Amino acid sequence: MHKHIYSIISGTGSYLPTKHIANADFLHQTFYESTGEKINRSNEEIISKFQQITGIDERRYVEDEFVSSDIAFFAAEKAIANSGFDKEELDYIIVAHNFGDVKHGTTRVDIVPAIAARVKHKLGILNPFTVAYDLPFGCPGWLQAVIQANYFIRSGDAKKILVIGSETLSRVSDPHDRDSMIYSDGAGAVVLSAVESDEPVGILTHVTRTDTAEQVSLLRMDKSYNPVKSDDLYLKMNGRKLYEYALKTVPAAIKMAIDKSGLPITDIERILIHQANEKMDDAIVNRLYELYGVKDRPEFSMPMTISWLGNNSVATLPILFDLIVNQKVDNHLLNPGDHFVFASVGAGMHVNAMVYKMPG
Repeated sequence: MHKHIYSIISGTGSYLPTKHIANADFLHQTFYESTGEKINRSNEEIISKFQQITGIDERRYVEDEFVSSDIAFFAAEKAIANSGFDKEELDYIIVAHNFGDVKHGTTRVDIVPAIAARVKHKLGILNPFTVAYDLPFGCPGWLQAVIQANYFIRSGDAKKILVIGSETLSRVSDPHDRDSMIYSDGAGAVVLSAVESDEPVGILTHVTRTDTAEQVSLLRMDKSYNPVKSDDLYLKMNGRKLYEYALKTVPAAIKMAIDKSGLPITDIERILIHQANEKMDDAIVNRLYELYGVKDRPEFSMPMTISWLGNNSVATLPILFDLIVNQKVDNHLLNPGDHFVFASVGAGMHVNAMVYKMPG
């Protein structure tokens, strides 16, 4: 039988910042509506409702002395060590992020040189043909970078690729916007490598879509809700419309990816979804099973870390995968031969999904 080239994940790593920020840490904030008026409710009530909707109890903020390229480097070191490969053999380093290196106490974006180039420098890689570049693609950026890496590998152009998702959302979130309690910091990385196999393994199928007609500003940069604050720009979202958009598009995209693979939904062991909002993610996965006519989805089908890590954008998926393969997420294992899905949604608006088979 003729062998084909497939992309498999050969190493994983993550970095979880050490600053734990509990919901109670926001009790003394002053929150405003988007109109610039103070929210006419107690912070206890605001935070309680926030927790009910998002499922977030605490989140991690990066240490003051670090920036995104630092924590990307920490995750990358672990992934390379876990893979057992020589770092000089890497063909590409792709870093997904959206704000680059934002220093403590500022909101200023710094993306020159590329974060991937900075990571390559920190890793001490001397090979000039280890090509390093960035991919800004909203929260689905890490998964889109994996999709790009898969094309490089399947074409024969590359054999080993480091893909990192790193973000410090705490430094671009408006302290006067209650949505800022969603955001957190972190980094995750994988090393993808080429394998020859007569049976499909690793990355099987994927789907990506971009909707901009009416959705382009659902996540955007804008001024603080505090009318007396400066002209600095902060991450803003239209939560209600974003929820409606995600519920309409993400289950359909996941179904497209699964159907392309030829697998029945019953063969999918886990749905690893971007940790955006617990209630939204739950509704997305329920809707997916409804599309297949399944009323009761399997227990433990959707591993979650948002309750204690918050939403760290491009880093949620690689961190979640790293924690699962290292058996750090209760009731969730991925065994050889298991099929699972990666899926994400974010600024653009972009949606992507991928079906993956764990190597034997």
